[in-house]
Amino acid sequence: MATIKDVALRAGVSVTTVSHVVNDTRHVSAKGRERVELAIRELGYVPNAMARSLKSNTTSTLGMLIPNSSNPYFAEIVRIVEDRCFGAGYTLVLCNTDDEPRRQSVYLQVLAERRIDGLIVVSTGDDDSLVTQLQGLRIPTVLVDREIADPSCDLVETAHMQGGLLAVRHLLSLGHKRIACIGGPVGLTPSEQRIEGWRMALAEAGTTPNADALLWRGGFTSQSGYEAMHAILRTEHPPSAVFVCNDLMAIGALRAAHESGVHVPDELSIVGFDDIELSAYTSPPLTTVAQPKERIGALAVDMLLERVGGKRRDARKVVLQPELRVRASTARHASFREPSAPGAPAPSSSASASGAAPSTENRKSRTP
Repeated sequence: MATIKDVALRAGVSVTTVSHVVNDTRHVSAKGRERVELAIRELGYVPNAMARSLKSNTTSTLGMLIPNSSNPYFAEIVRIVEDRCFGAGYTLVLCNTDDEPRRQSVYLQVLAERRIDGLIVVSTGDDDSLVTQLQGLRIPTVLVDREIADPSCDLVETAHMQGGLLAVRHLLSLGHKRIACIGGPVGLTPSEQRIEGWRMALAEAGTTPNADALLWRGGFTSQSGYEAMHAILRTEHPPSAVFVCNDLMAIGALRAAHESGVHVPDELSIVGFDDIELSAYTSPPLTTVAQPKERIGALAVDMLLERVGGKRRDARKVVLQPELRVRASTARHASFREPSAPGAPAPSSSASASGAAPSTENRKSRTP
């Protein structure tokens, strides 16, 4: 492998001149720069990034930890973050922790040893040591999606509880009363907040006194949503609607409903959470709560670079509002009736061309 001395010898200049050309730290004549650049190309010389970082105390490299690289939500966030980093002149090093605290700890140490300038973390669900480790590394850090008890870290997340409220209020507005929930892993903050939104919406409506009897758990995977939905449909009184706390589980739930001969949305309405790209292409297309992924990824990088560049020292917390994407996996309950205006004639039994609800003869419901 060619060294800087080899380049200097080939170009007929000093090692110092080669260093100034490579690092752009001092003016070098056009002819001298041309000879150095030609020698670099001919020899295939690659500058030592670690040596350069020791001199400049920066590597133009950021690290990112995610808990599950197979989850499309995280994949979409990573793409946005990487694009933003590249545009700012930074390289992104990505590590998948697979939701394992030990792997997360090892990768944090590896990234620190690579002298990264800053870190973006989507933490694992169960790692009490993370706060202590981050404080010991003293690397500017932005948390995404999952908050931890570290006052020195920035945070960008969605208002998860508000998202749960949006989903269940939508189902209630369609006349559903018995609304189940498939939540994520126990203790994982985003999942617990989304479940709390489901509980709050049902409490507001006063339709389900014992809501937790309709709560199932999954692992934020398609398989776990598939298994949970099969369990729901085997109950004596299945619900007419289900709020599923992420889109991957909702995709599994759609398959389980199809296998069980339950038509979505005629017999069962389903709402997901995340609005991953695949959710628009399921059958039927999935109604879901959209997280603002573009803003999450862009803000995470921008806030981190503020800290890296010394423009800000105090931690920031940004909570973004979700939006409901209504598609074809939700529909009115068979018993639903539009509230009629005072003195208005009773609606006919057949649907009108103006968009009135179809008759109950064309709709089935599994529950009263």
